[in-house]
Amino acid sequence: MKSFLDEMFRKGPRIVRPDQEEEQGEKRPKREKKIMKHWKRAAIGIAIAAVAVLIGTQSVYTINEQEQAVVTTFGRAEAVRESGLHFKIPFVQQVKKVDTTIQGFSVGYDSEGEAVTEEAVMITSDFNFVDIDFYVEYRVSDPVKAVFASEQPVEILRNLAQSCIRSVVSNYDVDSVLTTGKNEIQSNIKEMLLAQLEEQDIGIQLVNITIQDSEPPTIEVLEAFKDVETAKQGKETSINNANKYRNEKLPQAEADVDQILQEAEAAKTKRVNEAYSDVAMFNAQYAEYVKNPLVTKQRMFFETMEDVLPNMKVIIDGTDSTSTLLMDQLTSEGQMAAAAQAAQDNGTGSGQEDAGQEISGGNTGSGNGASE
Repeated sequence: MKSFLDEMFRKGPRIVRPDQEEEQGEKRPKREKKIMKHWKRAAIGIAIAAVAVLIGTQSVYTINEQEQAVVTTFGRAEAVRESGLHFKIPFVQQVKKVDTTIQGFSVGYDSEGEAVTEEAVMITSDFNFVDIDFYVEYRVSDPVKAVFASEQPVEILRNLAQSCIRSVVSNYDVDSVLTTGKNEIQSNIKEMLLAQLEEQDIGIQLVNITIQDSEPPTIEVLEAFKDVETAKQGKETSINNANKYRNEKLPQAEADVDQILQEAEAAKTKRVNEAYSDVAMFNAQYAEYVKNPLVTKQRMFFETMEDVLPNMKVIIDGTDSTSTLLMDQLTSEGQMAAAAQAAQDNGTGSGQEDAGQEISGGNTGSGNGASE
């Protein structure tokens, strides 16, 4: 066909004579057959090239790093391929890719954050309504089961999650759901949902389920619960402050108790030792007394006087009230001179002698009194 066109353009248009028309009429079918033959060959070449390209593209596939692929032969799962470049038999084997990263969906609100009332509103054990939002995280654990065990495994997981959430929340009162029981509720829901997934065996693994938000359905109830929560926090603060004060004062009190006990124990030991010492001394004195009663009595008397007399104040009383003196005054020479002058002023020279006799008599009397 190409040579025919080149010849036609090279020679240009020709003037055909009448006698040549018959010859060209005979040659025209041959040319048409030749052109058709060239067209058929070109079409076959194009078809072969297209089939080759199609086979080449259908026999090679690529799996990303976070994916796995299930290869099926005539609809039957044959193998699970990891990431990389792989080959398959075109039109015989099919490849279904599965995302193995951690994915998730929300329960109680949509992707734009709008509340979904039919999912969020739940009833508690004390017959109160509460809005709870959850977020469920999952991943594909078995690509073959995720593809062939169910048509929509994620929807099955969603339905199971909603069922477990409502079942667990209905066992708690509204205070626990809104305040202190969130962690326990999450744990129980996760445990129940894991058991349900293991029973269903759809090739999906639960990673985590968390409470995003929980609140009463109306503003008034919400404000009341906020007041309750504030009161609980105040209670916890007071308890913590009391514990702090106790922890500060209790060690000091225990230390004081230990100190008192130690001092009492020391005093007890001292008194006991003194008592034993007194008993030993008394026994020793009694042994000496049995041997020499008179000598022992005199020695004990003198020792007692040595202890008693230095701290005594002796008063000497004369015949008149003006002559009363203390023993301490008599030991001073100046005060004795003052006493003599006072006696001289009274005009009786014998008064001094009488005073001197009375003083000596008083000393003798005091000595005798002490002896007795």
